Amino acid sequence: MEIPLDLARTLAVVIDEGTFDAAARRLRITPSAVSQRVKALEQQLGRVLVVRSKPARATEAGAPIVRLARQVALLEHDAIAEFGLDEASARPLSLALAVNADSLATWFLPALARVGERHPVVFDLHRDDQDFTAGLLESGTVLGAVTSQSAPVAGCLVRPLGVMRYEPVATPAFAERWGLALGSGMRGSRGRGEQRRRGPEPAAALATAPLVDFDRRDDLQREHLTAQGIDPDGPPRHFVPASSDFATAVKLGLGWGMLPAFQSAAELERGALVRLDGAPIDVPLFWQQWNLRSTLLTAVADELAAEARTALARP
Repeated sequence: MEIPLDLARTLAVVIDEGTFDAAARRLRITPSAVSQRVKALEQQLGRVLVVRSKPARATEAGAPIVRLARQVALLEHDAIAEFGLDEASARPLSLALAVNADSLATWFLPALARVGERHPVVFDLHRDDQDFTAGLLESGTVLGAVTSQSAPVAGCLVRPLGVMRYEPVATPAFAERWGLALGSGMRGSRGRGEQRRRGPEPAAALATAPLVDFDRRDDLQREHLTAQGIDPDGPPRHFVPASSDFATAVKLGLGWGMLPAFQSAAELERGALVRLDGAPIDVPLFWQQWNLRSTLLTAVADELAAEARTALARP
């Protein structure tokens, strides 16, 4: 059995764009023609390949077809570039990558900017928690991902990037208001009675103080509470689902939260934030990509590794 590549590409565009109408605009054909192509591919393979929802999504049978279409597009792009044809610069390839929010907001984009200066490419970034980005590789949604998963996804290569270290921090006013114990590095300048008002013991204080979560899959604050012997479901919480806004919420005193050094070092230095009691949490990050001999994917991986060497902590 052969898979018609033009039909596979049409399916991939439907998944990329989310609707048949949007795919038609991108392909410059009618929505009816898009639907006919997808139906023809489904009839040929004897499987339903796309869930016709909004947005459209690939079925389990459709995922490998989408993955094939993207792999072929990447290899075709590399071949055209090697020939030095003008088409390589006139038609940049859209490269789908997955990245966690904190990496995207801090160190990830400078590496892509350097790739974009040398290669005809545009990036289609998918943001998700680092524990879930590997799933986007498995489904064929993306060609590469920053992930916390060290075991390679089937058909993928993996490269360690480094460690993103998170520390529990809050504003001094918030820590004092809720009676939170400060980290050991903060205790030398003031006596215990000056650090916080008289009130509950630090563990009890942390159990009632509001915290900031990124979303309902963010487990960093839960992990810190558990390490302190506190029920992680007890404290009230704000949900702020954007990395920079999450950090801003902590810096404005809405609650305490786990922040990486990128987003807290300057404020800790000048005293606008204080470290709370408890150990930092290290999140190892890895780069996974499809196992293809691709000049473009290699360039992305090399630039990300170079940026990570200066931006992330070593394991």
